[in-house]
Amino acid sequence: MDGTRRSDIRPGLRVSIVLKKDQKTGKLTEGVVKDILTNSSLHPHGIKVRLESGDVGRIKKI
Repeated sequence: MDGTRRSDIRPGLRVSIVLKKDQKTGKLTEGVVKDILTNSSLHPHGIKVRLESGDVGRIKKI
């Protein structure tokens, strides 16, 4: 799963996200989903989430 479908995402899921500041390099940050911030059911760049650590980014890997 690549994180582009909102139906695949649940709070408590361990994911890898790319932070806004890391978009150029593609550096991934791992963590556990706290909130889902994207309202649409699909997003081509990944669903935006907030991790329990407070980091916000788009999911690249589940």
